[in-house]
Amino acid sequence: MTVNYPETWDLDTLFSGGSESQELRLHMNQAVTMLTEFEKLVQKFKVPTVKEDAKNVFDLLEKMSEVMRHLSQSGAFIGCLMAQNTQDKKAGILESEAASLSARFQHSFQKIQQDLTKTEDAVWTQLVNENLLRKFTFVLNEWREEAKQLLSEKEESVITALSIDGYHGWGQLYDMLVGEINVTVTVDGETKSLSVGQANNLSSHKDPAVRKESYEKLEEAWTEKEEFFAKTLNSIGGFRLEVYKKRGWKNPLQEPLHINRMKQETLDAMWGAISKNKQPFVEYLAKKAELLGKDSLDWYDVDAPVTKSTQQFSYREGAEFILKQFSKFGPELEYFAKQAFEKGWIEAEDRPNKRPGGFCTGLPLSEESRIFMTYSGSMSNVATLAHELGHAFHSYALRPVHSLNRSYAMNVAETASTFAEMIVADAAVKNAQSKEEKIALLEDKVQRSVAFFMNIHSRFLFETRFYEERKKGVVPAARLNELMEQAQEEGFAGGLASTHPHFWASKLHFYITQVPFYNFPYTFGYLFSLSVYAKALEAGSSFEEKYMALLRDTAVMSAEDLAMKHLGEDITQQAFWEKGIALCVQDAKEFISLTSAEA
Repeated sequence: MTVNYPETWDLDTLFSGGSESQELRLHMNQAVTMLTEFEKLVQKFKVPTVKEDAKNVFDLLEKMSEVMRHLSQSGAFIGCLMAQNTQDKKAGILESEAASLSARFQHSFQKIQQDLTKTEDAVWTQLVNENLLRKFTFVLNEWREEAKQLLSEKEESVITALSIDGYHGWGQLYDMLVGEINVTVTVDGETKSLSVGQANNLSSHKDPAVRKESYEKLEEAWTEKEEFFAKTLNSIGGFRLEVYKKRGWKNPLQEPLHINRMKQETLDAMWGAISKNKQPFVEYLAKKAELLGKDSLDWYDVDAPVTKSTQQFSYREGAEFILKQFSKFGPELEYFAKQAFEKGWIEAEDRPNKRPGGFCTGLPLSEESRIFMTYSGSMSNVATLAHELGHAFHSYALRPVHSLNRSYAMNVAETASTFAEMIVADAAVKNAQSKEEKIALLEDKVQRSVAFFMNIHSRFLFETRFYEERKKGVVPAARLNELMEQAQEEGFAGGLASTHPHFWASKLHFYITQVPFYNFPYTFGYLFSLSVYAKALEAGSSFEEKYMALLRDTAVMSAEDLAMKHLGEDITQQAFWEKGIALCVQDAKEFISLTSAEA
């Protein structure tokens, strides 16, 4: 019997009726009631003075967990509505309402943090060792230490309140601006009006004229609105820096490093190892340019196919390929992915008015996930689908864990997704039916290394320098273009003939207000997952249980401790990162060798 894999997600099983949903309205009203009760409980909460206060702390944590799950459920659903249809005005109103509720919750959470910080050290040690609280030791200690870096409860409350319209509002404005953009491109003889997401997908089109026209039309759109985007980026950056200044934080990386539970030494070691090993990837870019009949690559050719073997997978074929490869790793991963495909957890349809990019969002009350992307049939799309399923599997692995111990950082989140992507990408190369197909699939793997080591490095360099200049005042659009081109020149180690000056305007990641520096965690996850993947290859299917144990620990220890416990590695040293890079270098060299033999 043929099983149906729907290409559009099912949101009605969560709340029926979309942005007009009465179920959603009832849920949000209930969340408001719960939040109000929680706020009263927080106001009555006293600073713990004896270990017996552990029961009061535990009761508060349980109530907080319940409110968090309700707010997350509706927030994730509304995010799905916004992504599937950028023209859904009602969803935009709901998003603002959800942001307001989130700010109220954050205010109460900050009071709890401040109260825990006031607890005497001796009492605190006794508290976290009580049976009721022992499993929360890591997060409680983290909250306490974090609060010591913040301003007073009153001041932080003002910042949170002002951030709704003065900070997060700018991020929402960016989404609206991009959602309004449509470009007209001639594809395969047909003139089409495309959203940004659809036009971005043309970067891997076989016809160089289509790739160039798509890039140029998008560049025109970014240029036309560059002042709007520059104002938005400067406002987000300015808000952040002003908050940091008030808190006494001098390094803009302090917050992202804290969020990712990693040390500056780890970040420096990672980029240091990458910077020393870029030459093989510069040689790959040169070889690719040669294969495309060019002296060197332009930006819009980086994702171009180099062979006629532009193998296409229907959505069903892509799903079945993923399931087959996941089954070789372990039964849990295969079972989970099959559920996601069959139950309609994935929005993959290629249509207008969808937000660009892809994501996975968790729905904690229903213990489900939803995956968003635009699937057009390339191997890269199949890999993206596997990537997002990896994120969803991470949440699945954490189901036995208390909800307060599920807040893992972005860097380790990217480990699970990249691991799943690697299973599929590796299998695709090994299963290649011809030399030409193997070259195409191998290149798809190398392209990911280029993305993580060069593109994302250039994003990191740009953002670091932007914040330094923003400290002195507003950075004009023209200067943002210069900073972007300089960063890309350095990030790609001079391997491109032309760069993308408005990349700062086109990349959503620079405008995400929930997580600053939405770049280096991707590269961390990519290289960290290579080490995990190497162990998986050694152990075979028996590794799945150990892998899930690693995923369950991602929210209750630092990145450094996680690596030491599960991999026996010191990630503050370049040697660790160079092991993963060496595997990627092998792919680049094999690609050059195979294509040179072709010539």
